[in-house]
Amino acid sequence: MRTTKSTAKAKAPAKRTARPRQLKIVKSDEWLRPFEGAIQGRHDHALHKIEELTGGKGSLSDFADGHLYFGLHRTPRQWILREWAPNATAIYLVGTFNNWQESPEYAFTRIPNTDNWQLKLPAKALHHLDLYKLSVHWSGGQGERVPAWARRVVQDEQTKIFSAQVWYPKQGYEWKNPEFRPKRGPLFIYECHIGMAQDAEKVGTYNEFRLNVLPRIIADGYNCIQIMAIAEHPYYGSFGYHVSSFFAPSSRFGTPDELKQLIDAAHQAGISVIMDLVHSHAVKNEVEGLGNYAGDPNQFFYPGSRREHSAWDSLCFDYGKNEVIHFLLSNCKYWLTEFHFDGFRFDGVTSMLYYSHGLGESFCQYGDYFNGHQDDNAICYLTLANQLIHQVNPHAITIAEEVSGMPGLAAPFVDGGYGFDFRMAMNIPDYWIKTIKERRDEDWHPSSILWELTNRRADEKTISYCESHDQALVGDKTLIFRLIDADMYWHFQKGDENETVHRGIALHKMIRLVTASTINGGYLNFMGNEFGHPEWIDFPREGNGWSYKYARRQWNLVDNHNLCYHYLGDFDNQMVHLLRNSVRDLRKFPVQEVWHDDGDQVLAYMRGPLVFVFNFSPNRSYEGYGFRVPEGAYKVVLNTDAHAFGGNGLADDSVCHFTNFDPLLAREHKGWLKLYLPARSAVVLRLQPKDEKEKESKKSKE
Repeated sequence: MRTTKSTAKAKAPAKRTARPRQLKIVKSDEWLRPFEGAIQGRHDHALHKIEELTGGKGSLSDFADGHLYFGLHRTPRQWILREWAPNATAIYLVGTFNNWQESPEYAFTRIPNTDNWQLKLPAKALHHLDLYKLSVHWSGGQGERVPAWARRVVQDEQTKIFSAQVWYPKQGYEWKNPEFRPKRGPLFIYECHIGMAQDAEKVGTYNEFRLNVLPRIIADGYNCIQIMAIAEHPYYGSFGYHVSSFFAPSSRFGTPDELKQLIDAAHQAGISVIMDLVHSHAVKNEVEGLGNYAGDPNQFFYPGSRREHSAWDSLCFDYGKNEVIHFLLSNCKYWLTEFHFDGFRFDGVTSMLYYSHGLGESFCQYGDYFNGHQDDNAICYLTLANQLIHQVNPHAITIAEEVSGMPGLAAPFVDGGYGFDFRMAMNIPDYWIKTIKERRDEDWHPSSILWELTNRRADEKTISYCESHDQALVGDKTLIFRLIDADMYWHFQKGDENETVHRGIALHKMIRLVTASTINGGYLNFMGNEFGHPEWIDFPREGNGWSYKYARRQWNLVDNHNLCYHYLGDFDNQMVHLLRNSVRDLRKFPVQEVWHDDGDQVLAYMRGPLVFVFNFSPNRSYEGYGFRVPEGAYKVVLNTDAHAFGGNGLADDSVCHFTNFDPLLAREHKGWLKLYLPARSAVVLRLQPKDEKEKESKKSKE
């Protein structure tokens, strides 16, 4: 056909294939560009999975309502119990109400065209506190099981058998602070364990924690509690990491309502509460857990060699199954909505990310994160979990325990990341352990210290810490024990300190201050470590005669002012309050190095109006040591060497320090700040407003 002017206008131009936009994490890091395809593929995988699960219409939050459908529920007229059991041939409800015997009236029926089973019972059939299980039949076998979605599981004191329990009190818990929002700003996290939080040699309770420990946390200035071992676990000594019932708060600590009361009380005090969430693996138990739920060992878990985590003696979830994703996402939403948790610390993320669980891999270069050794299903699940959690609560907090350094883990999903708010800076405790173990005090280099504490991706926030529960367990040592060891038992009374004790107290404070003051996201402390708790953690077991002696926290030590523990506790209190309250948001002020000298072992940096100065030398004090800082007057706001914190009190902290004029620095509005720096000490100074500077100047002249 002949083309005319008019037909040419009518002819539509050929469509160009739109290029996908470059994800921000790739755009901002040129070292990731060779792996752009893999990063885009993981991003698209999550998008496609969201589309698949929601049908393109609803949200992940709508999808993750499994806890409202499965499990035991009470309606005005009846009880309804539903379970997912594709391999079952018959299921019966057995319990105290029918003498644990199968009977037709308690038989489940398979819901047509599904793998789900359902039982409806009249309202009078079950009562509050009744015990129950499922008797599950499959081809060639049968077994009793605690329901996968059970919300209350208890253990018989005599037989040690676990059973589900009906929890339907006449009056449910009424929330006093239902609209609580976690504070924006740096997190100061108090990691804790309910059971071992008491002085007494026993398992502590939610109520005892609320009454006895929570006030300490409030007074010490922490704004977030991270609670371990919440989900039910058969073996107390697993520290809560071998979970059997994912929807049941551990009954050994009290009732669900008592847990709610604890969280509510924390919220009343302005403290966020996050849960240590274990979705990286599950206990192998079959009767109490999911190990062989309905005669299919792989119902919840990967098949073949990937089923078992050999290093942890546990089972690995199959993150490629939509039903498993539904179970785990619903679990996230359940804890957020039912118990008002403010978020989660995801345990064992490294184990989830890699087929090898991260064992035996070096992770020395970016290619190690994109070499095909990664579990894309697990990566997708973690991404979906973060999306869901922030849909349910936009203010929620998510933290990844991850050691490999996977790029993008704590970057927003829209930028190509996995959506965590924070990642644990697991390199930091390792660095401190290595330093204390392998280096003489004279070889502690400030340049190395600052590098290790601030070496992180600019687009990802981290939680810094000197030590967590990992360093407090038998087989490892806390910082204070590495520094002082057995002398803690013999020379920690005031007036009887030896040089080892003095050194340990001084370095303990300095290590914590330099770690906490260089955060870009938050800081974490494990319960009791703030005052140098002397004992490791060893749960009751056959090897120690089932003793609770080392599964507790000895608060009496820090309360006894005849001992040195309170020095460390008092310092930690002042440090946390200073870093939280001295500036509006410490994270908004970058760590600006002022000076370091590895020979002198001196380090100085600023964050906003605060100047942090450290002298790590064990035997050299410096008089008139100078730094170039913004001109003005500086007041001491914290000194590790103060008498109040067990120091020598060699400096007069009441003195206001003025910068010395230098014409070469005038254009920069800087001057020389000259200080007396005692050996093994650190000091924090604050730049005073100009009007305060004038007042102080007049005082000094008078």
